[in-house]
Amino acid sequence: MSSIFEYIQNNPQEAQRLIGLKYEQLNQLLEQAIKRQNQKLELVESKKVRIILGGDGRKPKLSTSEQIILTLTYFRHLTTFQLLGIKFGVSETTANDTFNYWFPILGELLPASLLE
Repeated sequence: MSSIFEYIQNNPQEAQRLIGLKYEQLNQLLEQAIKRQNQKLELVESKKVRIILGGDGRKPKLSTSEQIILTLTYFRHLTTFQLLGIKFGVSETTANDTFNYWFPILGELLPASLLE
């Protein structure tokens, strides 16, 4: 399976064509999005009352960076979640859930012109 994220890392000049952002912009966005996600997760965890320790759940198939790339790929190409799932090696439902998880976070970080 070819990974779009790996391809972009090996061919940074192709980032704009694939996801609509320059390679440097993509790296900045990844850092900011991961930072924002960690802040939100910390806020949620601080409000939880746990009886059992967290962290033993199933590990995601896609890394955080790949999840963000999946979302940006959808923005750029407006393809179906079935095709995104095939390309990223996950189910259609996982592709949809991943998009819906990252959409609000990226919506805070990206200009509206990229989201339309």
